[in-house]
Amino acid sequence: MGEILSGLFTNYYETVSMILFGIGFTTLLFHKNLLKKIMGLNIMDTAVCLLLAAHGYIEGRKAPIVVDGVTAVEAYINPVPSGLVLTGIVVSVSVTSVMLALTIRLYRRYHTLDIDEISKAVQKEGK
Repeated sequence: MGEILSGLFTNYYETVSMILFGIGFTTLLFHKNLLKKIMGLNIMDTAVCLLLAAHGYIEGRKAPIVVDGVTAVEAYINPVPSGLVLTGIVVSVSVTSVMLALTIRLYRRYHTLDIDEISKAVQKEGK
């Protein structure tokens, strides 16, 4: 049991990332409110960004910007995870804005944010 706890505390970025992902997933899965579902998805996205950033960082190395003529590869971190995180943030903001816009449209039409009530209203419209 002690080995497991020491592993959790050694890899605390990964542990926090998994906890955040779990919180976001349960929020997305169990809540009926559309805004809460969007928040859960954003929490999950933040957890993935944290995990990528944590794995891309190497203690004692610098950002991959050549300074003072140091060109050794061992002096810098890998820039790919940072680029993935930045791209993920941009995509997340875009997807969130589209989801919020659609949520506003749904609220204006059905006057509720409860996914079950919206489903019932859509089924009534189809009949």
